[in-house]
Amino acid sequence: MTQREKAELLLRLQQRGSSLLLPNAWDAASARLFEEAGFSAIGTTSAGIAFSYGYPDGERMKREEMLQVIARMVSVVQVPVSADIEAGYGPAPRDVADTVQGVIEAGAVGINLEDNTGNSTHPLFPLEAQVERIAAAREVADHAGLPLVINARTDTYLAQVGEGEARLEETIQRARAYIKAGADSIFVPLLLDPEIIQILVREIPVPLNLLSLPGGPSAPELFQLGVARISIGHNAMLSTMGLVRTIANELHEQGTYETMNRYFYGFAESAALFSVS
Repeated sequence: MTQREKAELLLRLQQRGSSLLLPNAWDAASARLFEEAGFSAIGTTSAGIAFSYGYPDGERMKREEMLQVIARMVSVVQVPVSADIEAGYGPAPRDVADTVQGVIEAGAVGINLEDNTGNSTHPLFPLEAQVERIAAAREVADHAGLPLVINARTDTYLAQVGEGEARLEETIQRARAYIKAGADSIFVPLLLDPEIIQILVREIPVPLNLLSLPGGPSAPELFQLGVARISIGHNAMLSTMGLVRTIANELHEQGTYETMNRYFYGFAESAALFSVS
C-alpha cells in the first residue's frame, strides 16, 4: 500500500462502531511481532521508546531520535503505523508542525497529540492554544496530501483536571473543539468508568480511543460500551522489562535459565521475522 492508502485504511479501521485494538510497539522487533500476531495496524509508545533508549518519559528524548525509531518501525511492517508524538515536542504550533512533517517523512500515517503540558501547576494547554496546535498538524498533513489520522488526546482524567461533572464537561468541550480543529478521533487515557465512557461515546461525534490497563475492563468490554479504538500504551514494553528482570535475577542468583528458555524466540525464527524488511 502507498502511504495514503495506509492512512485511509487506518481511518476506516477506527470508525464509530468499529473495534480497533491497537498494540503499541517500541522498536522494530516489537512492531514485527505485533504484525505477525495479526494486528491490522500498530501504534508506537513514546514512553516505551524513551525507556528503551535510557530516557524518562515526557519528551526528554530528542525529536530526531524518536523519529528515527518510528521510521525504522515503519520500514519493517506492512500495516499502518500511528506515531505517539506526545505534545508535539514544543509548545508552539510551529513545533507541532515540524514534528508532524517529520512523522510524515518517516512514513507513519497517524499521530497521537496530547494537551498535557508536563507542568503540574497548569497540566493542560489552554483550549485555544491546543486548538491552534491541532490545526497546525492538520495543515501540514493537508499540504502533504496525506489524510493523516489525528488522534487528539486530552488528559483531563489522567491529570485529574476538575472534579465530577466539571471534568466531564471539560473533556467534552475540549473534544468538540479538537474535532473542529481537525482531529479524527479523541483519546482519553485513564478513563475507566463505564457510565462516563458511554456519555462520551454519545456526546463526542468521532471515534473514542481509550487505554486498556491491567486490572481494568477488557478490550471486548470497552468495545461493548461503544469505544472504537483501544491502545495499550507502554504496558507491553513494561511487561517485557519485567520479564527481563526475572531472567536477570534468576541468572544472577541461581545461574539457571528456566525463565529464559520458557520464552525463548528461536534465532532462525527471528531471522525470518525480518526477511521482509
